Amino acid sequence: MSEDFSPERYDGVARFLHWLTVLLLVTQFAIAWTMPEIGRGTRPLGLIAWHLSIGTAILTVILVRAVWRFTHREPPAPTTLSPTMQFIARATHVTLYALLIALPLLGWANSSARGWDVILFGLIKLPGLVSLGSPVGRALGDVHQTVALVLLAVIALHVLGALYHFLVAKDRTLQRIV
Repeated sequence: MSEDFSPERYDGVARFLHWLTVLLLVTQFAIAWTMPEIGRGTRPLGLIAWHLSIGTAILTVILVRAVWRFTHREPPAPTTLSPTMQFIARATHVTLYALLIALPLLGWANSSARGWDVILFGLIKLPGLVSLGSPVGRALGDVHQTVALVLLAVIALHVLGALYHFLVAKDRTLQRIV
């Protein structure tokens, strides 16, 4: 049996989508921290335009990942995990998926309220989620920033969990996705 189809590892598509998500998120956060402050009258140019494009890519990849995950068997988790650790692992993964879907949607709604076009892969203009000038859409920009910080904290928990498995538990959990 080849490593790609090992029952102890995620398949190649799942691993590719995982690492593509990581790459997109690292890029997105780097852009978010370096792009200009957004205020009234700001236009979606330069880094802001890139932020919007990568956000739509993240949403698309996460939706594909979710479909893939629910239609393909996950490799078994180590049997050495306590029920508490199993719960934390599952809750972390569910929270990651929820945040990775919610965060781009919040940004999309805020962009819609500003009258900015959100374009998928630079090709497909997506419809507005709220009306131009919507106070709710504008407020969702602040929520978007807060959720981004929550996402970073959950990502940190996820990475710490992977390091725990690799360095402390010395099981093969990390190798399932590498």
